[in-house]
Amino acid sequence: MPSITIHPAAPADGPLIAKFNALMALETEHRTLEHKVLRLGVEAVLGDPSKGIYYVAEIGGTVVGQLMITYEWSDWRNGTFWWIQSVYVLEEYRGKGVFKTLFQFIEREAKSRKDVCGLRLYAEKENERAKETYERLGMKKTSYELFEIDFVLKNSGGHS
Repeated sequence: MPSITIHPAAPADGPLIAKFNALMALETEHRTLEHKVLRLGVEAVLGDPSKGIYYVAEIGGTVVGQLMITYEWSDWRNGTFWWIQSVYVLEEYRGKGVFKTLFQFIEREAKSRKDVCGLRLYAEKENERAKETYERLGMKKTSYELFEIDFVLKNSGGHS
């Protein structure tokens, strides 16, 4: 297996990121996302670092995985949590260390900054494979449950 390289996404990666996000939503939540809204959402992040940052994983010059980091200020810790979101790895590259490499890259970046107090993510209740992966990488299940009111994906029964 050739080496996996990680780097921040560029605007040119936007269409592929949107495609990966659509595939992830369909696979994990059985939800079809509206392409125009998704594309605009991806472009908003790529154009405004205060919203977040996408990282892509490449093998041999081909993007095979991604994740996005968004930010949550914690007054309790006087620091920022980095939320890992929009995780996707092409099916044929799963189990080959792509997400692990992305995660370890993000973890190193976060630990190198004094303003980052931790990493967080959420997983679908039934996505046992993902939850096992996160635990193997050192993440712990918290006592929190997620609640929301979704003004965009009305009656969708989920989150994004």
